[in-house]
Amino acid sequence: MTPTLTLVPAHQGLAVLEDLAVYVHWPYCARICPYCDFNVVRDRGQAEQERLAQAIVEDLEGQARLMGPRRLISIFFGGGTPSLMDPAWIARIIETARRLWTPAADLEISLEANPTDAEAARFSGFAEAGVGRLSLGLQSLDDAALRFLGRNHDAAEARRAAELAARLFPRLSLDLIYARPGQTPRDWASELTAALALGPEHVSPYQLTIEPGTAFDRQVGRGTITPPDHDLAAALYETTQAVLEGAGFEAYEVSNHAKGPAARSRHNLAYWTGRDYLGVGPGAHGRLTLETGRLATQAETRIGPYIAQVADTGTGLAVREALSSRDVALERLLMGLRIDAGAPWAELAVLGLGPNHPMVADLAAQGLANPDQERLALTRPGRAVLDAVARALTSPV
Repeated sequence: MTPTLTLVPAHQGLAVLEDLAVYVHWPYCARICPYCDFNVVRDRGQAEQERLAQAIVEDLEGQARLMGPRRLISIFFGGGTPSLMDPAWIARIIETARRLWTPAADLEISLEANPTDAEAARFSGFAEAGVGRLSLGLQSLDDAALRFLGRNHDAAEARRAAELAARLFPRLSLDLIYARPGQTPRDWASELTAALALGPEHVSPYQLTIEPGTAFDRQVGRGTITPPDHDLAAALYETTQAVLEGAGFEAYEVSNHAKGPAARSRHNLAYWTGRDYLGVGPGAHGRLTLETGRLATQAETRIGPYIAQVADTGTGLAVREALSSRDVALERLLMGLRIDAGAPWAELAVLGLGPNHPMVADLAAQGLANPDQERLALTRPGRAVLDAVARALTSPV
């Protein structure tokens, strides 16, 4: 097992600041969706939430002291349900991050939101706090599907929230879940087209995945729900690509589509392109490059112990693991395969991969990869079978 490292200050005299993305995890949800395996809990009292918001601010300050100066390119509020937060807490966390690091001129600040009427009432407060990109979890525009997915909003609320968000925020992204039991390609095409009419410039359509330990996993085990088979899931995926391409959206990642480069999620691209990202909030992950090398970090997952750890140590970090050069290259490969830009060969060299590698040549011959002398990228058919391609590329290395 790779040994843990203690964080040490990064070099303070860099002529060019390295980019940094900040992820803020807010774990509270009004209800737990049956497909969710994230680190979430049911919404709790205001006093605990205020203590958590304060701990997140202190965690940012503590990690900033350990890291040194950076160029702040994005702040992302995820969860959980950060649209349950008081906008004043959002504003304070944003102000803290902007104070601790040098904000990019085009700093992206994103927040995930649910489209209930109660949460939509906070949208103007989020915009005033500095949020410029709202990622709205519609999940579906079909009331029966929303009930199946355990959502606490209906289709009418979803439309109202999307229309309000389009007026308040410069950038709007919609999340949708497809490949639901009984869903046909024709039904999905109609639903996706209706979502596009709400005016998003970014769409994240996710195939329903049955995660171990979730309520849906137990229902599948009992035989009460049956996910689509491989052929139907593939047809639904192709329907997704056709509808979105026809509407001018680029599939820049397996499950993310944008109307042009400016609409792409800068925060998620930090993950997929191997940039540094800092995580605060219970269970948040991070990747930080310091003088000692690249670290994988994870915050304490439980809310009370997270708050206590920040108070005791100055950060909420429970895991600080040094990554080997091979670990870093494997992550870069697996993340790079997800996006249209791929991954540069220079960052994969330790794995023995290159444009003349036999497996790369075989994938190219099958039309699954599109390698050149600078980088490895998958074709659209290749990204459709991403897991199989990843296994093929990592098994010999």
